[in-house]
This record gives sequence, structure tokens and C-alpha cells, in this order.
Amino acid sequence: MRVSNDTTSVRNVRLKSVGNMAMTVSSRIGILVIGLLLVMITGCAAGTFSRDETPGQHFDRVMKEFAEHCAKIKSRPNDRSCDRLKLKPADPMATEEGRFAHSLKIPNPLPEDSGYKPGMTPEQYFDHLCKTEAGEFIYRTVENVEGLYMMRLRESAKNDYLIEHLYAMEDPYGLVVGVRDSPQDHFVQPVIGKYQYVEIPLLKTSKAEGGIRYRRYYRDENAYPGSQFPTAINGQFVRVPYVVAMTDISGIQSRYGYTWRGISRPHDRELGIAGGELIILDLQTNEVLGVRRSFVRSGSVRNNLTGVWWLTAGKCSKESLKMDAEFINEVLKPAPQKQETQ
Repeated sequence: MRVSNDTTSVRNVRLKSVGNMAMTVSSRIGILVIGLLLVMITGCAAGTFSRDETPGQHFDRVMKEFAEHCAKIKSRPNDRSCDRLKLKPADPMATEEGRFAHSLKIPNPLPEDSGYKPGMTPEQYFDHLCKTEAGEFIYRTVENVEGLYMMRLRESAKNDYLIEHLYAMEDPYGLVVGVRDSPQDHFVQPVIGKYQYVEIPLLKTSKAEGGIRYRRYYRDENAYPGSQFPTAINGQFVRVPYVVAMTDISGIQSRYGYTWRGISRPHDRELGIAGGELIILDLQTNEVLGVRRSFVRSGSVRNNLTGVWWLTAGKCSKESLKMDAEFINEVLKPAPQKQETQ
């Protein structure tokens, strides 16, 4: 009997194990099938390009087809693919910071006539904009600047749907070269950061009581004892002490700052082109000290739904890949006596 009981137990364990394996395989197959169906739906739409379609026409068509698909299917748990339909064209005037950025008058404003001619291909129009409008324009430099105010937070790529949307981002060019995350590391932390401090506006949802409206990141060697920051010096990977502290404040002390704004004209996005301007100014007088303007082009990517992928969009030139902080350093020259020692 003992042998029989042991044999039965072993048999039951094996049967249970086989059953669990079958359930796991079945579950995985189900997930795989759902995934393949989604790939087939999006892949077919993305892979169908017409020679006569502009990037804008392609975007509108595939999004309409996708909306019809989402209206028919029953939503599944954890499937957020239809959320991309909730994205709307960017509204630059939705915030106080955006309205201010677009109100600024610069010495080299965009011409009323962009130079677009009927029948221009996206490539032709993009090349024209890069040659006639893109560039760095420095009107006055300032020496010995200790800190600055980042007047408008950059757009953050929250998810892939935002990056593949033709209209949802105000300045896709800034997505590539802008300081989107961790401004303290780009502007303050050695050896990348060159300033003693940087100030940023707090989001309305995070503003505290008592008139706190801003955050200041500043150098303090005792802020995080023992913490290291990975960086490079003369092309060599190194770790240096992390020296950035922060405090929330009610008013800024910066004399100089910068903001950004997208460029919106009738034919740009329709042809898969997006432009942006970075503007550096004297906060006391609103004098514009420098402007950088450039463009990116997308719309023919074949491995996603819309054909748009701003992170790998075509650039005007190698110079247009210069990061925000690099250009700002050229206009607002950091105080040399307070830079980090290497």
C-alpha cells in the first residue's frame, strides 16, 4: 500500500504539473494571439504608403482607420493602444509660459512667406527651410553669469504614442536637443553643468502653500556626501561627486533666462516638418540676447502606425544637434572663477 500511495502521489503531482503547464502555454498563446492581431492591424496600416499622400494625409487616413477599428473591438485589460486617439494637437496658448514665449518679438522674425511653393515635396520644402531660416543668432553675450531661469519646461515624451503623433507635440525639434529632464544635471552638476544654480517654475499641481512658485537647484558640496555622478572628462568615463541641492522658493534671483516655442505654419506639419525656436533674454528688459531655430522632418517611418517617429527625425545639419545647454553657454557665459575644477 505504501508503494501504491507513493506512486499515486507522484502521478498526481505530474498530472498537476502538466495541467499547470498547459494553462500557462494556453495563456501565453492567448497573449501572443492578441499581440499578433494588434501588430497585423497597425502594421498593415503603417506599411501602406501612397506616393500621392503627404505625411499629413497618411496620418489622417491611418488614424481614421484605427479609430474605426477601436470602435468595433472590445477593450482588453492592459491594452492601451487605443489611447493614442485621445491625443490632440498641441495648444501653445494653453499655459501662461506658452503665451509669453509666443508673445516675444525677436530681431530675426520668421518671414510671412515661408517660401513654400505648390507641388514642393517634403524633402524640397525641408531643405529650403534649413537653408533660409535655420541657424544660431547671437545678438549680445553676457560674461560671468552665475545662474539662469528655465522659463518654460520642455515637453516630455510620456509615451510612444506622443512621439508618433504628427500634431500632439508643439516642438518635436526640442524633443531631441532640449533639456527635458534633470535640468540640474545639464546646468549645475559638474562637469556638464557650468552654472552655480538654475531655477525652474513649479507645475501648478505641485505648488505648495505660501506662494511657493519656483524651484532652485544649486551647488552644495555637502548635499549628498558619497554620491557619485557618471560623466566624461576629455572623452574618458569618470565619476565625480554629486553636488546639486534644491530648495523651493517664492521668487527667482536670475537676471537672465530662456524659453522655447514651436513654429506653426500652414504647410509644415502637413509635410511632416516641425520647427522650434529657443530664445535667451534679459529678464529685466526682455531684450533678446540670442535665438536658435531649426527643423526636423519625419513621416515615412514604416514600422509604426502613423509613419511618424520624432526621435529619429531628419535634422537640418550636425550643428542643429547642439543641445540647449551648449548654445546657452555661448550666450550666457558662466562665471569662470566658479566653474568646477577638473
